[in-house]
Amino acid sequence: MGWLRRIDRARGGVWVDVGLYAFSAMFAAWTAAASTLAPHRAWGAVAVWGYGVAMVAAVVSRQAWYRAAVAGAAWIATCLLPLCLLAVARAGGRLDRAQEEVLVIEDGGRRLLETGTPYLSRAEISHLADPLLGYHPYQPGMAIFGVPRGLDSSAAAWSDARVWFALATVAALAGALLTLLGAGAAPAGLVRALQAVTVLPVAALTLATGGDDLPVLTLCLLGFALAATKRPGWAGIAIGAAAAMKLFAWPVALVLGAYLVTTGRRDALRYLAGAVTTGSVTALPALWLGAGALVENVIAFPFGQGLVSSPAASPLPGRLIATTLPAGDVVAKVLVGLAVVVILAWLIRRPPRSAASAAWFSGWALLAAMMLLPSSRFGYLLYPLALLLWVPALASVPSGDFPGRSSPGVTRSSAGFARDPGSALDPDARR
Repeated sequence: MGWLRRIDRARGGVWVDVGLYAFSAMFAAWTAAASTLAPHRAWGAVAVWGYGVAMVAAVVSRQAWYRAAVAGAAWIATCLLPLCLLAVARAGGRLDRAQEEVLVIEDGGRRLLETGTPYLSRAEISHLADPLLGYHPYQPGMAIFGVPRGLDSSAAAWSDARVWFALATVAALAGALLTLLGAGAAPAGLVRALQAVTVLPVAALTLATGGDDLPVLTLCLLGFALAATKRPGWAGIAIGAAAAMKLFAWPVALVLGAYLVTTGRRDALRYLAGAVTTGSVTALPALWLGAGALVENVIAFPFGQGLVSSPAASPLPGRLIATTLPAGDVVAKVLVGLAVVVILAWLIRRPPRSAASAAWFSGWALLAAMMLLPSSRFGYLLYPLALLLWVPALASVPSGDFPGRSSPGVTRSSAGFARDPGSALDPDARR
């Protein structure tokens, strides 16, 4: 870990910034030339120029405010601008300017307006010309981003679900960064945290062409920021909102809850009330109107029990095991189950004792699960990557700046930052 810190801090982080933008420019150029997906090629053709300019601009100054400004400008040029161009082109009739999940979520929003639930039953899906597009494999809250399309008969660019994904992402990310900044977090760590969910190609490309993962991720990060600054009730609401959109957020909610249990029963109850209430409120109408349809879409389809197979088939270890070994699908599922048991046992035995440790634990746990799932995508790796890159920013929040009881096991270093030697998963504890 020490050598990584030294590289990251070289010349105030400038060299890592330059390398990040240079790599991203090469990735965008390759995507524009070689991707098999039309929206990805269109993204790469625009983003390559933004990354190139950011690479040059990053050399000028090592000041944190300047590096943050470069990251923000790069995000506009490599994500928000391509997103707007793709949305406008799609509104003009280009049907190859959005990934399928955008269409699925917009259809879910339309059904939510018409019937009160975004889900079709198995029988209804079976009668569709393309059953794959009939599945809505998200929690009911995700369909809210499709409602503007359902309200707009002209299918204008403003009603594209990605526009609303971007607005929610900006709001949640700004809330998380301002919360940590106001709490005294280290500016350099906040710059890297900002880059993790904006200019990294896996983030910029995802939001511009599909986008549904970014609101979920940034709400989780907001939850960690609020927990780090002793706001457990609001942390629960943020995590609950993420869980109302995707199942990926529930494991994160569990880990953050385990941390808050170590800070006291009152904090844990406030968090639990916020998370459970917010996370379940959108599911109640769907359960009432058709519990079977919800299970078919949210559980059966992602786990390979739907009428058609999930298109999430990146060649990660779990996928390779499921498709190449005898009884590979069973083996992969057993490995996932074992991983869950090990993670839960570790969580019970050594619960995280700081928000930074909770993010560290969540990142590695999600990485293990996503590597072993029989159906997964490279894009899902954004979740563990972003969580791990947010650890330094969360760990740099001064522990003494907030009223109330400190977390057990948290001590104050000579630099004045909170450290958690009680957790084997805390990076600061390994030095």
